Amino acid sequence: MARIIAVANQKGGVGKTTTAINLAASLAAAKLKTLLVDCDPQSNATSGIGLGKDPERASTYKVLVGDSQAVDAIQTSELDHLFVLPAHKNLIGANLELVDAERREFRLRDALSELREKFDFIIVDCPPALDLLTLNSLVSADSVLIPMQAEYFALEGISELLDTVERIRASLNPALEIEGVLLTMFDERTNLAQQVTAELKRFFGPKVFSTSIPRNVRLAEAPSHGKPVLLYDAKSRGAETYAQLANEIVAKHMPGSLPATEIARPEDSAPVPEKERQVVNAPRWQRWRDRNKLITIGLKG
Repeated sequence: MARIIAVANQKGGVGKTTTAINLAASLAAAKLKTLLVDCDPQSNATSGIGLGKDPERASTYKVLVGDSQAVDAIQTSELDHLFVLPAHKNLIGANLELVDAERREFRLRDALSELREKFDFIIVDCPPALDLLTLNSLVSADSVLIPMQAEYFALEGISELLDTVERIRASLNPALEIEGVLLTMFDERTNLAQQVTAELKRFFGPKVFSTSIPRNVRLAEAPSHGKPVLLYDAKSRGAETYAQLANEIVAKHMPGSLPATEIARPEDSAPVPEKERQVVNAPRWQRWRDRNKLITIGLKG
């Protein structure tokens, strides 16, 4: 039976969709049958996996409003074991159309229940907001994976998400767990990153993944080509770290399965020049470093 993992954070720009796409691709590369569910009206997970925009195609919107069965909406991808339940921008309408609907919070859970026996993992990409779509995603999930940047405001944002998770546990999905906290766009060389990481480990303990995702040029380029980074450049640091993340999750839930890092990579993946394989530091990291004393006071206060 599939384990359903919702990738969620109410704060935008933390690599949520990038994580959903590349975690799903890495699990599929380990020959685990994986379904990527796009529950975000921006439909970036859909385009990032190579599917074009098609309002006539069965999608998560039609599944949630009852116009289509989930099994009929599933699309294939370039990876043999990776399947996609795509989204379209009309999904935003579900927030309004489902307000007075019966079992409105359980629509996605009911739809995915018929698919659990067909997959090993189901990865749900949530929108960056606490709305009915995110609520459906978390109610349907066994656990929530929280990607976040190592910055001070992210610590404040994660407390809001945890409050949401507790409320859902109390009333709608008592079995919902924290799968783990994943540090994204990470630069271990900065004091700020080290401080935020220490704070997270103090609070979450082993729930913080050992793997962290660095800033990486190839990882940023891959969505524009409609490919997970595994297919765009399998030798990049982005591909390697998402494979490591997949291994952590597989080792936890399916010990004995083939690790993603042992999968033969696509032959046509071009090697990456060493210069491009280095972590790319955005200018704002330098500004944060200069403000480090102030941020340290904030973390301790």
